Amino acid sequence: MKQFDLEEERIKQEIIKLGAKRVLIQLPEGLKPEAPYLSKIVEKTGALPIVSADPCYGACDLASADAEALGVDLIIHYGHSKMLKYERVPTIYVEARATLNVEDVVEKALPMLEKWRKIGLTTTVQHVQTLDIVREMLLRAGKIVAIGDAGRLNYAGQVVGCDYSNAKSIAEGVEAFLFIGGGRFHALGVALATSKPTIAADPYEKRVFSVNEEAEKIVKQRWASIQEGERAKSFAVLVGLKPGQRKLEEALMIKEKLEDKGKTTCLLAVKEISPEILMEFPSVDAFVNTACPRVSIDDSSRFKKPLLTINEALVVVGELSWEELCRKGWFEN
Repeated sequence: MKQFDLEEERIKQEIIKLGAKRVLIQLPEGLKPEAPYLSKIVEKTGALPIVSADPCYGACDLASADAEALGVDLIIHYGHSKMLKYERVPTIYVEARATLNVEDVVEKALPMLEKWRKIGLTTTVQHVQTLDIVREMLLRAGKIVAIGDAGRLNYAGQVVGCDYSNAKSIAEGVEAFLFIGGGRFHALGVALATSKPTIAADPYEKRVFSVNEEAEKIVKQRWASIQEGERAKSFAVLVGLKPGQRKLEEALMIKEKLEDKGKTTCLLAVKEISPEILMEFPSVDAFVNTACPRVSIDDSSRFKKPLLTINEALVVVGELSWEELCRKGWFEN
């Protein structure tokens, strides 16, 4: 049995309904093995499938420019829910809901939650359909359970890599969070966004773990980067070129504030932020990343110079204190 619902019948019907002749399939890393299979599904409608082999980091990373360059009629974007208000190319979002049972791994998580009574519950779009079951399990274990529904995302309890507004909306009323989903990435984001202990229950690997020590280590690294940024004389402010990461106004605002503090500043437009690209600018002492904040936070050890988030840059210019940054979090402006 497949681990994810790929909604094969739905995509066939949508392609036929739209009369699409050329279709771009965009997949996150975990679903790329399904590319040949999905190509055959699209071919059955008479359309030409083209699979984007580039990395896909989320719905903010929609392959619109690639689709236009290829003359594509339709993008099928897998693994994420809709984020952009408008798409330049017609787009179908297939959330790829997981078909896995989560009850066993939640049972494993209960001992790790023993010292807290008030629990916040979060997950990715793949598992939002399981939250009612998980809530009931926690209630039976004597917990008080909160699921945030005051954020900017499509579903209660949902988080994405750069948006933890649902978790933050309930953070003051809970003692710890339980995250349902694979890997460390999103659980770590919950911990950094809320400053609350976070336990991850991974239904794919059937394991449970804490991300608290890792979050504390990252916070110390971010403080060190800010201190380096305060000593820097020249900055480059990075403007993301991906559809959901393009924040030119924020970049201009940061540029102005840095220059007001006597820093030499320029703007760099970039699709992929990598150490190799930034090394091409040796005269720059520090960078401000206005695109995806997770590049600064998760990959900081790869960069030889500080790569600050927008909020961290505001600390450098004195408009935000370190304590305010820790309360506000690294993902919201």
